[in-house]
Amino acid sequence: MRPAPEYLPRFKGSGRLEDKVVLITGGDSGIGRAAAVAMAREGAYIAFVYLEETKDADDTVQLIEAENRRALSIKGDIGEEKFCQEAVQQTLQAFGKLDILVNNAAEQHLEDRLEDISAEQLERTFRSNVFGYFYMTKAALPHMREGSCIINTTSVTAYKGSAHLMDYSATRGAIVSFTRSLSQAVVDRGIRVNAVAPGPIWTPLVAASFDAEGVENFGKNTPMGRPGQPREVAPCYVFLASDDASYMTGQVLHPNGGTIVAG
Repeated sequence: MRPAPEYLPRFKGSGRLEDKVVLITGGDSGIGRAAAVAMAREGAYIAFVYLEETKDADDTVQLIEAENRRALSIKGDIGEEKFCQEAVQQTLQAFGKLDILVNNAAEQHLEDRLEDISAEQLERTFRSNVFGYFYMTKAALPHMREGSCIINTTSVTAYKGSAHLMDYSATRGAIVSFTRSLSQAVVDRGIRVNAVAPGPIWTPLVAASFDAEGVENFGKNTPMGRPGQPREVAPCYVFLASDDASYMTGQVLHPNGGTIVAG
């Protein structure tokens, strides 16, 4: 992408996640990569899942290791429950525990007409964007202790909708409800569950989803008149993962360039 997305944190770390172990899905690029590096700068060890882009995953590992933290990349499809179980086990084997789960991986496909969304596309989008969150959380929860937390990535489209991303928007709405419901289900275990709902963010998903005109105009309809950078979203994950957010659960943060949404 030109210009390249900005991933690196802008400020020094302060040890807010010192020696925590984080598992991030979709950590090879975009928001997931930025969150991984920001959390590493705060002292966390990072395991992350990616689907196909091995070169991107290797680059993320290098960025994490540049923060003097260990990294583990795990290749596989979160839409398969067995893989999610394996990813959690690999994380435990590598680091001995799991403190923070970031459900972030997702896919989207532009369609202007509901009639053009095939059954196969609908199922695949829900499998990645909803089932994968359920599967990974189900695998991780037995190993999480009091003080652990889960952070889900949703989207501004969950609140304002999108005429071109109907199935994607539906999955993001499901994740808002999942976040609120799960937070109530595990609060007595001392586990917090929150979410981040980014607006238009300059990631490789943009180039993969839109034509040249769509890329050129991406994010210009926000009040700030531009797309956000991944590193402008990553601090939300650091905050929600840290003890600074100890009195927050079932909530959603909105780094979206100024779009006002309910909830």
